Amino acid sequence: MKRIFLFVLTNIAVVAVLGIVASLLGVNRFLTPNGLNLGMLLGFALVIGFGGAIISLLISKPVAKWSAGVRLIDGTQNADEAWIVQTVRQLADKAQIGMPEVGIFEGAPNAFATGAFKNSSLVAVSTGLLQGMTKEEIEAVLGHEIAHVANGDMVTMTLIQGVMNTFVVFLSRVIGYAVDSFLRRGSDSNSGPGIGYYVSTIVLDIVLGFAAAIVVAWFSRHREFRADAGAAQLMGRRQPMMNALARLGGMQPGELPKAVEAMGITGGIGKWFATHPPIEERIAALQNAPG
Repeated sequence: MKRIFLFVLTNIAVVAVLGIVASLLGVNRFLTPNGLNLGMLLGFALVIGFGGAIISLLISKPVAKWSAGVRLIDGTQNADEAWIVQTVRQLADKAQIGMPEVGIFEGAPNAFATGAFKNSSLVAVSTGLLQGMTKEEIEAVLGHEIAHVANGDMVTMTLIQGVMNTFVVFLSRVIGYAVDSFLRRGSDSNSGPGIGYYVSTIVLDIVLGFAAAIVVAWFSRHREFRADAGAAQLMGRRQPMMNALARLGGMQPGELPKAVEAMGITGGIGKWFATHPPIEERIAALQNAPG
């Protein structure tokens, strides 16, 4: 699978590292001679689950810059870059957020916003998008990304990802313990979990991780409608955002790095794992919006 959604790659790496470190340090002592301590396990799952999501959020900007090859601009190089920076500034002022960093990256049409805080975010657009759209359409796309920042989508996505991570860590180990107990029934060994536990938890971490990814993708699709509406509100009319979406529908969108994919203008594959709704549904939602 080529594309999934926000934080998945970074989250998996961070959660895996935290889990391994916890095991090596003996922190995860929720398996006792008397059985499974659910309270300790829940605490462990919360720390690992939310720890991974929060760390991913805090490093989202540098990871995005590195993985997408973003070149930051300040508007002093040429007139086009000056217009982009000024447009972002105006939209940020309307949304009542701090001025984001602005960047350009090479590639087919796409854009994204990221950052842990509303007043310290990053908005980046691709060269393909700048070359293939009118200024009004580009402004609508920038408004869409500013709306993501103003809505606090990065933080909300982090909270949802943290809940899903916690669910995966907790449930996989409960089931793993049950499987291991079944396989070792009749044994008097108190030497700790057996191979059944470790194999089960690894397999379940993967399987339940995909189930959690479906939930995160579902939420991501819904917040796209909000960001489209936010762009229309910032510009004072919905037609530019509708035009930008229609233009994107006729282009081959660029593929973003997985760490920032869910915050792009397009992204995801398949009905269940798509981070963005179909272009046609987004245009229809704007057309049918009240006012």
